[in-house]
Formats: sequence, C-alpha cells, structure tokens
Amino acid sequence: MIEVVLNDRLGKKVRVKCNDDDTIGDLKKLVAAQTGTRAEKIRIQKWYNIYKDHITLRDYEIHDGMGLELYYN
Repeated sequence: MIEVVLNDRLGKKVRVKCNDDDTIGDLKKLVAAQTGTRAEKIRIQKWYNIYKDHITLRDYEIHDGMGLELYYN
C-alpha cells in the first residue's frame, strides 16, 4: 500500500491510499470518490508529463508519499 498526495493548486490536497500495481485510471476513480468530481474530468500530471490511464503507478515509478498535480478538464 502506498499513499499518493495530489495537489490541485487551488488549496485542496487529496491523500489517496492505493497499490503500486493500480493503474492511473484506478487512481482517478479513487480521487473522484473523495472529491466528488467525475473520474473522466480529472487529469493527473507531474510537471509536463500527463499520465495515461492504462499505465500502472509502478511503471511511472510513483512511490509512497509522492506528490502529483491534479487538474480538472
């Protein structure tokens, strides 16, 4: 189990517990459940890298306590 921190830069930080073999799409669903926003409206990125839904967190080397950027489309 890892914990990922997502910051939307509007004052909201979301902490999500997930497995490192979950996909980015799974992470979006967990974030959507906490924020009340639909999962297809969420974009997760780090700097200029927009993460794709079908790739796992382990493949992107996302570790415990890592911070990501959360945007709403």
